[in-house]
Amino acid sequence: MEIYHIWLIVAIVLVIVEIFTVAFGAVCFAIGAGASAIAASLGATLTWQIAIFAIVSFIIFAFLRPFALRFLNKKSADVKTNAEAIIGKTAVVSERIDMEQHTGRVAIDGDDWKAVSEDNSVIEKGTAVEITKIDSIIVTVKKK
Repeated sequence: MEIYHIWLIVAIVLVIVEIFTVAFGAVCFAIGAGASAIAASLGATLTWQIAIFAIVSFIIFAFLRPFALRFLNKKSADVKTNAEAIIGKTAVVSERIDMEQHTGRVAIDGDDWKAVSEDNSVIEKGTAVEITKIDSIIVTVKKK
């Protein structure tokens, strides 16, 4: 087995590792290993192969990785997930909301949440409300 075969095997293994980690880190080293494989096939000594691996990996890691992470991992600010997704939605009061009696629940999307009114007013059962805020397990609502 030639030394460039070993470099290619290392590059392939690193690409497989990258598939499972998606951090764009292992692929930087895979590109360095690929460059070393090319150098080895052209007759470079082991010292030069290691130097090429280190230099190419560093350059890719330092310059290409931040660029790739910035543009490949863009997340839309418009997409709300988990509990944030219910803010702005309409819910129905399932238990009278009364701050003085410490009662109040709303039903939304099949879930039942503890609720308080935004202006500390009493909201009767069956009233449609809009969720304006969420704090841990308590939603703040206002009448629609």
